[in-house]
Amino acid sequence: MRSDIEIRPIRPADAGEVLTVQRAAFVQEALVYGTPDMPPLTQTLDELRAELTDNLGCVALTGPRIVGAVRARLDGALLLLIGRLAIAPDQQGGGIGSRLLAAVEQAGRDAGAAEAELFTGSLSEANLRLYAREGYVETERVAGDDGIEQVFLRKPLA
Repeated sequence: MRSDIEIRPIRPADAGEVLTVQRAAFVQEALVYGTPDMPPLTQTLDELRAELTDNLGCVALTGPRIVGAVRARLDGALLLLIGRLAIAPDQQGGGIGSRLLAAVEQAGRDAGAAEAELFTGSLSEANLRLYAREGYVETERVAGDDGIEQVFLRKPLA
């Protein structure tokens, strides 16, 4: 595990750097899916800044640079919805995603969540492997208009 990575709560002031990491990370997803028309790539800075208010997400830093981010919020009292896990392309494969998931899951536990849910596209094989390795189990597949399925996964936090 890399010792040069610091994990801390995400803040609205992080929005610009988080958006940069998000776009860089999701460009690779856009290539897999053959379209740049994906919410992580079309989200505006103002939308992201508003989303980071009262968010349970986390960022990963190496020195002053944000190299990864994840967002999360409670849905009701017991379900933690996790989204937009993004790692800078030059930092992928080093365990940052696993550390961010663990940190956001702990934030969910601390807020009273009993279970976490996230989703990814059916063609995102690396994401599906990561989530399975971290204990997430597929619960549902929802077909999109483009024929690509969204895969929903859950994990108990207790």
